[in-house]
Amino acid sequence: MRQKSLIQSRLKKYVTLLLITLISLGNGLSAQAASRIKDLVSIEGIRDNQLVGYGLVVGLNGTGDSLRNAPFTEQSIVAMLERLGVNTRGAEMKAENVAAVMVTASLSPFARPGNRLDINVSSIGDADNLRGGTLIVTPLKGADGEVYAVAQGSIQVSGFSAGGDAGSITQGVPTAGRIPNGGIVEKEVNYSMLTKKELHLSLRTPDFTTSRRIANVINKEMGTKTAMALDPSTVLIIKPEAYNNTMVDLVTDLEQLYVQPDRKAKVVVDERSGIIVIGNEVRVSEVAIAQGNLTIRVNETPQVSQPNPLGQGETAVVPRTEVDIEDDAGKKFALLKPGVNLQDLVDGLNALGIGPRDMIAILQALKVSGALHAEIEVM
Repeated sequence: MRQKSLIQSRLKKYVTLLLITLISLGNGLSAQAASRIKDLVSIEGIRDNQLVGYGLVVGLNGTGDSLRNAPFTEQSIVAMLERLGVNTRGAEMKAENVAAVMVTASLSPFARPGNRLDINVSSIGDADNLRGGTLIVTPLKGADGEVYAVAQGSIQVSGFSAGGDAGSITQGVPTAGRIPNGGIVEKEVNYSMLTKKELHLSLRTPDFTTSRRIANVINKEMGTKTAMALDPSTVLIIKPEAYNNTMVDLVTDLEQLYVQPDRKAKVVVDERSGIIVIGNEVRVSEVAIAQGNLTIRVNETPQVSQPNPLGQGETAVVPRTEVDIEDDAGKKFALLKPGVNLQDLVDGLNALGIGPRDMIAILQALKVSGALHAEIEVM
């Protein structure tokens, strides 16, 4: 009797360990399928700001703008030299080592004066190559017309161009380049989170279900009604009265929570490259599919007909045409059962032995017939 009780005790212990293991595996799979709130949303008001400026690149090896075809380059050179105390008005210029460029950068949120920015430089004239050039001090302005950064430095160009009198070769884009850390922030965008009592989370992919799930997870974590889904793309966060930390701390705590995002059933196709992306939510009603190819090949193999050495006549080219027709009449129907998942759909289409481009046509035909319950987006 004692031995039986011992066996039951051990069996109960093993069952408990097995249940704990299964629950842990289930939680691990759930965590892997879910995503952090940080990766699903952005905070309204915290964003990059685009900067743009006009400048000159000097030091080119004869690959700059031709001043005759780019008069703005000559005007810019004259204006720059006048600011430096050199008067060149009325003089004829033949500089070939200067190019007019547009300078762009992205000012990250909370960037402070003195921070560095990566700079993009692109030619707007007829310069052939910016390799080896140096960008002169260029103010970068925002959409409000204010100067937020200044750019200067040597340009790094990944493309190149070479050639001679008979031909040339170009790889990449030699008329555009980058200046890593070539910009210095001069003015910051004023935005403070310390005094805020509420924030708006903007979903990167708007969806009613996802926004409500985010609000529910946040409320469960905080133990009070802290979040509310306003629409498919916005979740309102209100700082609880009992929360003694700052809004930065609140955002840090919430953005690490995991949420299972929802999405529409969608099929994305690119007919040019033959790429097909099918979402896991795509479903198909019961339908039979058949696909066949009719291939016609026409080969021209002209022959030369010559007369006999002692006869009369002329040498002539006689056309000869060969026509070959292939009809895949042996193709069979593939039956897709109703409510199949992604794997069944792919297996059913692969059973026809077709390529990606024919599969795109079949998916579009399924949509027209009403059997494909998904949205098709053509890139």
